[in-house]
Amino acid sequence: MKVVIVGGGFAGMNLAKKLADYNSIEITLVDKHNYHFFPPLLYQVATAFIEASNISYPFRRMFQEKQNLRFHLGALVNINVADNTIETDSGILYYDHLVLAMGTETNYFGMENVKQNALPMKTIDDALNLRNHILLNLEKLTRTTDPEEREKRRNIVIAGGGPTGVEVSGMIAEMGKYILSKDYPELGNRRDSIYLVDAGHALLGPMSTKSQQEAYKVLQKLGVQIKLNTAVKDFSDDKVLLATGEIINSNTLIWASGVIAREAPGLPPELLARGRRIMVDEYNRVKGINNVFVIGDQAYQTTDQKFPNGHPQLAQVAIQQGKNLAENMKRLVAQKEMRAFSYFDKGSMAIISKFKAVVDLPRAFFKGFLAWLVWLFIHLIPIAGFRNKGKLAYNWFWAFVTNDPTLRLIIRPRKKDI
Repeated sequence: MKVVIVGGGFAGMNLAKKLADYNSIEITLVDKHNYHFFPPLLYQVATAFIEASNISYPFRRMFQEKQNLRFHLGALVNINVADNTIETDSGILYYDHLVLAMGTETNYFGMENVKQNALPMKTIDDALNLRNHILLNLEKLTRTTDPEEREKRRNIVIAGGGPTGVEVSGMIAEMGKYILSKDYPELGNRRDSIYLVDAGHALLGPMSTKSQQEAYKVLQKLGVQIKLNTAVKDFSDDKVLLATGEIINSNTLIWASGVIAREAPGLPPELLARGRRIMVDEYNRVKGINNVFVIGDQAYQTTDQKFPNGHPQLAQVAIQQGKNLAENMKRLVAQKEMRAFSYFDKGSMAIISKFKAVVDLPRAFFKGFLAWLVWLFIHLIPIAGFRNKGKLAYNWFWAFVTNDPTLRLIIRPRKKDI
C-alpha cells in the first residue's frame, strides 16, 4: 500500500514514525521544507534566545535506514481525487491513501495592510526575519536623534494574547531588562515600550482563570502594557491603529492573533468548515472520500463526544491523531476494522518569563518556578534528535544563568538562483 503524507509537522511526523519499518506500507512524506521544526519554540528563535538548529531537524537524516520511508521536497499544488494523484511544484505523486497534515497559516482576517507589514511567527524564516528586524531596529536606534523616529523604533506591538503572544511579550521584556543596557549603552537605561493587544477579555483565553491572572500579573510587573477587549484594525506608515481609535507609533507589529487551515486545492469546497478546516469522520477520513485522510490542525472532527465542535488546534491533538491513524493504516492492511479517534486532554501550559510559567492539568493548576521547570522538561521531550535536545538544554542553561545569550546575530542571506 502506498501512502503519501503532505506535511511534516507534529501530525505527519508522528504518523510517519509509527509506520516506519512497517514494510507493507510504502510512505512518501511531502513538505515544502527539508526539515521538521518545533513551532512552540519559534518565539525563542525570534528573540535570539536559542538557535534555529536547536528546534529543527532534516527529514532525510530522520529517515536514514528506514527502508519504507521516502522524502519529497515540494509544495502541494493540486489534489486529483479521481486518479489518486497529487501535483506538487516539483512533480506528480501517485497514492493509494493520501493524508493531509499541512497545519495552519497566519490569519490576517482580511486586513491587507497588516498582512503586508506585520511580522508573523509561523515558520523558521519568520522567526529569523523577526530577529533581524528587532536587532536592526536597535542598531538604527543608536544612530538616530529624531524623536519621532526613536519612538516608532522603541514601541513594539504584539497582537494576540494567546500562549505565543504572552511568551514573546515576556521574552522581549526580559531582553530589555537584562540585555539592552549592556549591548546598547548608547540608549542609556531606557527600555522599549511593549504593548500586548488582544480582542478578548483575558490573556491565555483557552486556559484557566488562574493562569490568565498570573500571566497578566507577571507581564505587568515586567512593564508590558496590556490592552484587552481591543483589536488591531490597521497597520501602515509605521502606525498601529486599534479598534478604540488609539494609534501607536511603531514599525514593529508582531502578529500572533490567529490562524487558518492551509488550503487543500482539489477538494470540493463543501467539505470545508469554519477556519477552512476539512470535515472528517471518526477515523479522520474525509467525508465522502474513502482514501483521503486529514489529521492535525486541518481536520474538523465532530464525532468525539467531548469535543462536539471540533478539537482545539494544539500539538497534542495532532500527535495523537497521527499515532491513531498509523494504527488504523496497519489495520487497513490487515483488513481489520479501524478504531475511532478520541482525544485525551493532557492539559496545557505557557511560559511567561524567566522562572515564571503556568500549567493547567485536568485536575490541577500550578505556577511559578515548578511550572517553569515542567515547561522546560516537557518541551525538551518532543525535540527531534538527541543532539538537538543536548544543544537546547545547554543553550537554555547558559542563557538562564548568565541572562546573556550570545545569539544576537543579524544574518541576511542573499537569494541566488540554483
